[in-house]
Amino acid sequence: MKKIIISIISFLFMANTAFSQDQKINVIVFGAHPDDCDQDTGGTAILFAQLGHRVKFVSLTNGDAGHYAMGGGELAKIRIAEAMEAGKRFGVEYEVLDNHDGELMPTLANRLKVIREIRKWNADIVIAPRPNDYHPDHRYTGILVQDAAYMVIVPNVAPEVPPLKKNPVFLYSEDRFQKPNPFEPDIAVIIDPVFDKKIYAMAAHESQFFDWLPWTSGNLDKVPKDEKSRLDFLAKWRAFTPNETTLKTLKKWYGDKAIGVKHAEGFEICEYGKQPSDEELKKLFPMLRK
Repeated sequence: MKKIIISIISFLFMANTAFSQDQKINVIVFGAHPDDCDQDTGGTAILFAQLGHRVKFVSLTNGDAGHYAMGGGELAKIRIAEAMEAGKRFGVEYEVLDNHDGELMPTLANRLKVIREIRKWNADIVIAPRPNDYHPDHRYTGILVQDAAYMVIVPNVAPEVPPLKKNPVFLYSEDRFQKPNPFEPDIAVIIDPVFDKKIYAMAAHESQFFDWLPWTSGNLDKVPKDEKSRLDFLAKWRAFTPNETTLKTLKKWYGDKAIGVKHAEGFEICEYGKQPSDEELKKLFPMLRK
């Protein structure tokens, strides 16, 4: 009888473990403009999607100011279409909110929009930029997502959407800004195996990576015409060698596999959300267990 009871307990434990490993992880990423999520989290998003988890990109503006030769509704339509194509290539859902590019403000109305998006996605992980950046839309995206942390579990805030039962893990995506304090990664994900796929997905934002951004840097004349050369151009442009702090974090999670890594994406835990242990992070980022 005792052996039977032990067998039943073991079976239930194994079944529960299997369920926790197979359970879908819901990740939502916020950016200020169509293409921001792609740059910051694209490789990690692909890895999540390949493992069968759910990822959503949300742009808080429609990008209707990001061009030198067109703007307004005409540009917004182009940028939304590019985002939808990028979403297909990444394997994620993509949503573009109807706020004007260059005019995003950390208002209560926008905070409630963010809270609703997080709740509707039933997010386990929320990713956004830090609120220190050269672009005001980027800064205010960070502030809006910070302000949504904790509020997503408060029933009387945005009551038309049921509150989450637990606060998600809120993460900052990696940046190179040093003041008032530099980015400090708690998690770093190797994206070497999917870097080319990330570049291909980013290339869907043609108006940005082959037009607007080269124009702003004075390099429009250097953009190739054919697709393969454009992909090579974008890959060289967006290839950032992991810095010392990111490499240290990679070694923590991957050990010797971190040696020689060329491409990685780092994330810093925001103090305003759930504070996960390393074991919890391994469950939330299953690619770290590989």
